[in-house]
Amino acid sequence: MFLDEAVVVFASGRGGSGAVSFHREKHVPRGGPNGADGGRGGDLILIADRNRRTLYDLKLQQHLEAKDGEHGVGNKRGKDAKDVEVKVPVGTVVTDSETGEMIVDMATNGMKYVLCKGGKGGFGNNHYTSSVRQAPNFAQKGAPPERIVAKLELKLLADVGLIGLPNAGKSTLISRISAAKPKIADYAFTTIIPNLGVVKYQDETFVVADMPGLIQGASMGVGLGHQFLKHVERNRVLVHVVDCCPADESDPVENYRLIEDELRLYSEQVWMRPRIIALNKVDIIPSGDFDALRQRFEGLGIPMYPISGFTGQGMQNLLREIAETLVATKPEADIPMILPALRTGHDLAFDVAECEDGFVVTGKRIERLVAMTDLENDEAVRYLHRRLERIGVINKLRDLGAQEGDTVSIGEVSFAFTDES
Repeated sequence: MFLDEAVVVFASGRGGSGAVSFHREKHVPRGGPNGADGGRGGDLILIADRNRRTLYDLKLQQHLEAKDGEHGVGNKRGKDAKDVEVKVPVGTVVTDSETGEMIVDMATNGMKYVLCKGGKGGFGNNHYTSSVRQAPNFAQKGAPPERIVAKLELKLLADVGLIGLPNAGKSTLISRISAAKPKIADYAFTTIIPNLGVVKYQDETFVVADMPGLIQGASMGVGLGHQFLKHVERNRVLVHVVDCCPADESDPVENYRLIEDELRLYSEQVWMRPRIIALNKVDIIPSGDFDALRQRFEGLGIPMYPISGFTGQGMQNLLREIAETLVATKPEADIPMILPALRTGHDLAFDVAECEDGFVVTGKRIERLVAMTDLENDEAVRYLHRRLERIGVINKLRDLGAQEGDTVSIGEVSFAFTDES
């Protein structure tokens, strides 16, 4: 089943917690701390795969998450969790469903993107030894996982897109020039999903997409216009198939202009793509009427080729023009790449604001630091306070007038402010 949209909850794994342990061995009276670190949580990685044609699998499985890293045990480090790789069709655009912000465009075959980074493992107490803290009795919890509710939208990648009114003959054309077998009938809207076909012309091969028929108002969503038009965005060349002898006796030139207007309203960039007119069904129009119609189309200044998808008339000339136009356009490089999850300098930034109940501290780094602290361990809490002091959070609270006992909220945790200065 062809599905080009899905909303999926992705989550990485939580890091394993570090261990609190002390070296104990016969005849070794001062073994010291040797608590091991926790394992890393699994990443959630997207991979663009040209063999995938639909988002149907993700529509069925709407929650994907990696496993957590294992906790450190004694002096044995926790095991890292395996990454989860999710294959999506080439041309899938991933956006944050809550903010609408685009996260990544999986536009290249083999491209990898770390959508959710696994939480790092927490440090064991071995990491906290110093000249003044020789026997730390606390360890770090694993970093929390990342979670994203993402909207996946497939925009098919094809060299050539066939556009036009319903029943203009697009499906018949693609079945004539490729091995594609779309549904063909003598009524409108027989194509309700895009069909792809590979065309071989001399030494060249290219992919052609048969787009569902557009109607007036498609740019505003009429007749599922947006669902159809979004697939046109990825086509390098557009072939406008025009029925030269419409069953409803409408004017072919006006029909052509109607679709062109909808393209321009939808996207000026798409409308500017190289265009070829395929004047279809010339086998059923009287020669006198065709000559007059041909002159009108030639006056538009766009390459025009009379064809018949039914008999095959004019196909070689049309394919030659398509191949030459594709050569003149630059294809995208098909180079596999891997990109990390979004990481910016804003992770280090924090903000302190006064509120009705006290003060609120926000910032990814600070919230992660609190989440990785064992708040039931007094020694760990004191260490957290010193870290916040060095980062500048305590000074900022002092500047805002925080008093002993005031409530300070960081993430999901609330503290009573204590000024140890």
